[in-house]
Amino acid sequence: MRSVYTPSELNREVRLHLEAGFPQLWVEGEISNLARPASGHLYFTLKDEQAQIRCALFRGNARGLAFKPENGQLVQLRGRLGLYEARGEYQLIADAMEMAGEGRLRAAFEALKQTLEKEGLFRPERRKPMPRAPRHIAVITSPSGAVIRDIIHVLERRWPLAHLRLYPVPVQGDTAAPAICRALEAVNRHGLAQAIILGRGGGSLEDLWAFNEESVARAIAASKIPVISAVGHETDVSISDFVADLRAPTPSAAAEQLTPDIAMLRQAFDAMRDQLARRVQGQLHNRIQRLDEFMERLQGQHPERRLRLQREQLSGLEHRLQATAERFVAEQRRRLGPLQQRLTTGLGRLLPRRREQLAALARTLHAVSPLPTLERGYSVTVEAASGATVRSITQLSPAATIITHLADGRFTAVVKDLTPNAAPSTPGKH
Repeated sequence: MRSVYTPSELNREVRLHLEAGFPQLWVEGEISNLARPASGHLYFTLKDEQAQIRCALFRGNARGLAFKPENGQLVQLRGRLGLYEARGEYQLIADAMEMAGEGRLRAAFEALKQTLEKEGLFRPERRKPMPRAPRHIAVITSPSGAVIRDIIHVLERRWPLAHLRLYPVPVQGDTAAPAICRALEAVNRHGLAQAIILGRGGGSLEDLWAFNEESVARAIAASKIPVISAVGHETDVSISDFVADLRAPTPSAAAEQLTPDIAMLRQAFDAMRDQLARRVQGQLHNRIQRLDEFMERLQGQHPERRLRLQREQLSGLEHRLQATAERFVAEQRRRLGPLQQRLTTGLGRLLPRRREQLAALARTLHAVSPLPTLERGYSVTVEAASGATVRSITQLSPAATIITHLADGRFTAVVKDLTPNAAPSTPGKH
């Protein structure tokens, strides 16, 4: 009896055979026909010059990619073979994607890492300690990059006592690794530095590859001077990081990890100085108190000596007081003589001037005084209520009280009648 498959049954059988016969594998090719639907999955074709295969990278795995896939990129995919049963299409279901160049480099990275780790170059006990406050630091990096400027800026702020010596090297390309090895050997040969900062800025795995070379790793391990590896950004990891005595996430962080903060040291020094001063002061006070106690006991045991000393002190004070008083009196007399003479001379000059001024004021007062006028028979009348001088009958009213001043006294009167003077006749009018 023949076996007859339906299309769905056949596709299911083929899918099972594909999945069983091809476990997880890597495929390299060029991306084409890339589609990004709203679901977040990636669908594309991976091709070479002679063939192509449909591929799918689902959303969960696509989120973790270190780059954005684009048509024309050469990539390596890790995944498993499958069959889309609905259309009978053979495809690769990918769970990881890398740039093709980085994939090869990463394999070489892992191989070298395993080799050096087996040799013990990564063991913590072989790492050399860093100096606490280095005065001489060697920096191996590009002279034109931002690394050396960042390190100088950090040291100017944190530890300006340090002296930098730059060993310029290329940090990328075929000549970088040999130059770095020569610089490490030169720093050790010169023997001037207390620590070495080996650094460069961030970049791709290929850009940083010089720091993954076996020759550089062994040169770092052979260095007698401790080495800080400060390669790339915080997320970048190189073979140099594993071999170095200390790993810093960035070159600026390397400068901070290697040096103390001078501002914090000053604060700590000031605190220690104050603490020491307080302790010394406390001990001094204790000694003074004990000395005072001994003196009191000693003086209490020798009263005659104490009285004799006090009499001598008192006699000395009396002599000093008498001499001081005599000097004070003599000084005051010496100073008083010229002052008295100046006072006498000044008064002799001042009194005639004051007498002349007083006579002039008296004459002026006599000229403006109303008394001579009153003596000639005139009088001055004022309102009793306000004290205002009465110059016109318009100021008064019947029954108003007035006061009249004469030469020899005054009297008070009440107004009974107010009579204005007749108006003078105007010439030419009748």
